[in-house]
Amino acid sequence: TRLTDRPTTLTNILASDIPPPVQVLSVSKTGIKLADGLVLTGPVIFLDGKVFLWDVPNGGFSSTVSTGMVSGNMERWEGWTSEHWSMFEVVVPKPEILVFGTGARVEFVPPRIRSYITGLGIQLDVMDTRNASSTYNLLAEEGRRVAAALLPLEPKLWERKK
Repeated sequence: TRLTDRPTTLTNILASDIPPPVQVLSVSKTGIKLADGLVLTGPVIFLDGKVFLWDVPNGGFSSTVSTGMVSGNMERWEGWTSEHWSMFEVVVPKPEILVFGTGARVEFVPPRIRSYITGLGIQLDVMDTRNASSTYNLLAEEGRRVAAALLPLEPKLWERKK
């Protein structure tokens, strides 16, 4: 349950059940810059007004290799499992749309990933990260239940603290 679903003695009349959307200001090789000035240098997921660091294989896709819609790009998806999308299994309410930014260029998403996401009841829209960020901003501003999964323009692994 959410905090707002629990009975309390105090009520914040200015609060909303819908958290303010995360807004992307710009996307560059240095990272994804949010409207509040924070720069995210690696893969991220925006969901329900929150930002999550996203640990994906190889930190994303390299823009130096152009595979486009060629069936040979399946090696790019090696290591990608349902675990990388598992947060969408447990979130309530689920986003109606997941905007997936695949980095510097649009990448063909394997049917197993596409069917996994749609099997969760979520529409998957795939585009490059710049366009995905703009689309996410627009849909979030419209008040839609939208999430974004964004890969950086250049692959970046998140450093793990030991």
